[in-house]
Amino acid sequence: MKLEKKIAITVLSGGLDSTVATATFKDDYQIHALTFDYGQRSAEMEIKSAQAVCKEIGADHTIIKLPWLSELGRSALTSNNDVPEPEIKELDNMESSIETALKVWVPGRNIVFTSIANSFGESMGAEIIVVGWDLEEAATFPDNSKEFLNAFNNVLEVGSFDKIKIEAPLIDMNNTDIVKLGNDIGAPMDLSYSCYKGFEDHCGVCESCMRRIRAFNNANIEDKTVYMK
Repeated sequence: MKLEKKIAITVLSGGLDSTVATATFKDDYQIHALTFDYGQRSAEMEIKSAQAVCKEIGADHTIIKLPWLSELGRSALTSNNDVPEPEIKELDNMESSIETALKVWVPGRNIVFTSIANSFGESMGAEIIVVGWDLEEAATFPDNSKEFLNAFNNVLEVGSFDKIKIEAPLIDMNNTDIVKLGNDIGAPMDLSYSCYKGFEDHCGVCESCMRRIRAFNNANIEDKTVYMK
């Protein structure tokens, strides 16, 4: 008699990080991925990418609309404000990176997403919640950090009957390491979508695109992404 797989809830934006993080658990868990439409410019492409990733790895998929989130703050991801286009040399400049991060910051986004994932997880008897938080983004986004991960797991330990746990397999990795891992485990990175601007092809000039380009170059792995520039 074949035993049923354990269940994992993943927060899957369709981006490179969440795609690799999700694929890390594809062989050992039945995955139910959540993709959030919070009024971001790239919502359509993120959903399309997440659907393709889920189809490729055999995961279930739910799209959750949070229109109110786009009304909070003035993030360039959810408003008409210009999306920052830093120079490549600025990617490792902490002052410039923090300035860019503040322009695309969506208040409480990961707190909201992870809380909702916990609700799904408890209701479905899942053992883990999988997120794509990583070292490179943690440098400027506090809700990607190991401290945030540990704190949120402490909250779930106290506030959940099921004691579900958040797993962040990329938490100590930069984007180059993530691409190498994705290549090693056969993650469908070619189906992922990273652009802040939401065009069908990646713009190639926003910070997210530039970090993606650099990661594939540094990893010496073919980047099948189509860029506008």
